[in-house]
Amino acid sequence: MTSLRRASIRRETSETRISATVDLDGTGSARVATGIGFLDHMLAALARHGMFDLELSAEGDLHVDAHHTTEDTGIVLGQAVAQALGERRGIRRYGAAAIPMDEALAEAAVDVSGRPFLAWDVRFPTMTVGGMDTELFVEWFRAFATNAGITLHVTLRAGANSHHIAEACFKALARALRQAVEVDPRAAGSIPSTKGRLVG
Repeated sequence: MTSLRRASIRRETSETRISATVDLDGTGSARVATGIGFLDHMLAALARHGMFDLELSAEGDLHVDAHHTTEDTGIVLGQAVAQALGERRGIRRYGAAAIPMDEALAEAAVDVSGRPFLAWDVRFPTMTVGGMDTELFVEWFRAFATNAGITLHVTLRAGANSHHIAEACFKALARALRQAVEVDPRAAGSIPSTKGRLVG
């Protein structure tokens, strides 16, 4: 059976060229190539633990730095998720997860509400990880939440290793998002809101 919750987005600017295809009812397979190795690793983990299929390729001005590519990747993936969700009928809407990664523990809570918001309480002990500036992670999460139309809270409870912290954050988002976008058989295709619609 072919998934109806699938979308493809392409974005081109003077700084980046990015395309992404998302299938929310996939198996967690990912083919990702952004030119930023650590970001590829995080996005592959996001797809795997979110149980959605992802194909994403990006070409950006990495000779400047990784900022534009990182942020625009979040924009495009967020837009693809929003489009794949459509009217958001029949979904559970809310999801939350606490994910340990050795000494690190990150929590994510998601409301697929159509109201974009990011609350980010995460600190990294180093300025870079895998050659990527750690300050770029909040930019990716903000771009994703804004363009997916979700309320997202990410909180670091413990952590001393920047790799573990980043991975715990992405995996927490993955698990929370997986819960939130899952079709609820009891909802019978209804909008999960007393308003009768979700903003967006």
